[in-house]
This record gives sequence, C-alpha cells and structure tokens, in this order.
Amino acid sequence: MKKGFVTRLLSLTTVAALSLSVLAGCGNSSNGNAVSQGSQAAQSSQATDASQAGETTPTAIDKAAFDALLASGIVADDADIAANSWASKVKAAGVLRVGGTRTSFLFSQLDETDNGLRGFDAGLYQLLARYIFGDESKFELTQVDSSTRESVLQSDQVDAVFATYSITDKRKELISFAGPYYTSKQAVLVKAGNTEITGVDSLAGKTVATQSGSTGPSILAEFAPNATVQEFQNDQEARTALEQGRVDAYVTDYTLLLNAIVKNPNTYQIAGDVFGPEDNYGIGLPLDSDGVAFVNDFLKKIEADGTWEKLWKISLGDRTGIDTAPAAPAIQ
Repeated sequence: MKKGFVTRLLSLTTVAALSLSVLAGCGNSSNGNAVSQGSQAAQSSQATDASQAGETTPTAIDKAAFDALLASGIVADDADIAANSWASKVKAAGVLRVGGTRTSFLFSQLDETDNGLRGFDAGLYQLLARYIFGDESKFELTQVDSSTRESVLQSDQVDAVFATYSITDKRKELISFAGPYYTSKQAVLVKAGNTEITGVDSLAGKTVATQSGSTGPSILAEFAPNATVQEFQNDQEARTALEQGRVDAYVTDYTLLLNAIVKNPNTYQIAGDVFGPEDNYGIGLPLDSDGVAFVNDFLKKIEADGTWEKLWKISLGDRTGIDTAPAAPAIQ
C-alpha cells in the first residue's frame, strides 16, 4: 500500500473532533463461538489535548450492514479445500479455531446484547469461516495477548491468529503469516494535559511502558534508547500504569492508542507524530503451513470483489469519519 494507512487517515486533531472509535483487549463468548481482540494507522498528527474532545459517545458499528456483508461472503470450491491440507483439517474439524480478543472496539468487539463479534479483524475471520464452511458462525475464539500468539499456534490450540499481529522476521522463525491485510505505525500516549513529552524524541530519561511480546521494545531501543522501558502483558495494564503515574508514557501501535483516546475522553493524548517503520499486520498460521497460500488466496479474492473495502468502511471508515478507504496492502 506504499505509504499505507499512515498517509491516508485524518490527523488526530480532526479525529478527536469527530469523536472516533477504536480498539483494546481479550476473552471468550457463547453461541458456540469463542471471542477476540485487535489495530490501524494515521498520518502524522500534532499532540492533542484529550480534554478538547469532550465527553462523546463512540460511534457504534452498523450491525445490520456488518452482518449482511458476512452473509454475502464468498465460499470456496470443494476442490480448493481438498487440495490444501490446512483447509482440509479445518473443514474436517467443523470449526475454525481463531486466536484473538474481544475488546478491540474497531477490530473485534464483543456485543453482549447478541454475543456478536464485530470489527475489522472479526469480519475477516468470520468471512474466512464462511469461505471454508459456507457459514460465518463456524468459528471458535481463544483469547490471546501479545505474549501468547505464537504459543497457541505452536501447541495447535488454534488454526489461525487474527489480533493486529505484526509481521516480523523473528516471529517468522516460529510461525508463518498470511497477508499482510493492514498497516500501522507507532505512537506515544501520555496523560491528558502533559506538555513535557512532545513526541518520541523527548522520551530520554522517561519511564515508558510498552507491551511484552510486541514490537514496542525493539522500536523503543532504536528510537528512544535513553528511555527506561517497562514491559506489561497487555494494553490495559500499560494504560493503568500510565494513569497511576508509574510510567510517563506508553508506546505501542497507533491504532490501539487511538482506541484508548476515543473510548476514554479527557484521559489521554497522543504526543507528537507517529513514527517507526510501517507495521504490517498478518494472519498467524502454523510454521510452514500450506494454509498461507489458502488464506492469501482468500484475501486476494475479497480484495478483488470489494469485500475488503466494504468491511473497512463499516468497521473503520464510517466510525472515524474517513470517507476514502486506503488501498489494501500488497500481499507478500
């Protein structure tokens, strides 16, 4: 996608004014389906005082449009499934076992009123379930966080992981990736009203939270080598440490941070611009699995027929005030 989502989204100032909505954490659901979590980037944005955003209500997903899109998803030919050992195993088991979370507002959010899981990642894994079974409800979600995503694949607890999962060379030694299907960058979160930290260049001598098992520690080592880094198991723990003053800032994927700002008005703000390399999200699969080819073929088909763009619009665009969908990233 060349410059990815980072050059296509609105500035954070505009985002706050539009009272956007985004992502967070973890869990398990009923209706025979377990549950999920998940991410998105934006163009360089100035530090924005969250107090200016006011008390707003996050924009809910259009459930009818989301469910209708899933119901219209494509279904694989029996011959395509039979020719792929990963897909054949999933089909024989009768359910797609997904590793993910359920508290990611834009990517995979559990709606307790109907036990539906909706969002960009949730839409993708349910569309994949439909592609394999002809039924988008045939999935089962196991809760994961950034430190357990590889292990659930290695121990055959899940068939695939959809959890804003950054593709890295280190991870590719342990598991394989389909995609990418989405792109993001890093950002710095501070408490609302903080004027001392103005971006990644002002983190020297500061105590900075990030998530263990994520790309955050290595990115901080490169871009803020003089910061004191504290690793936390998940997003909630890192933000709690920030709120309590145990850390000065929190660095992670911009998507996660934007979600926190939107869902918690007057609590946080982004300091400075997004930074670091483009962060490609992939779908985790067992190491050397031929499922990579099968899932990549699925992704190419839903990009070509417009489903990817429609899912982006329902899950992200309509809820963030962004009218034009970015180009889907080139599948590797």
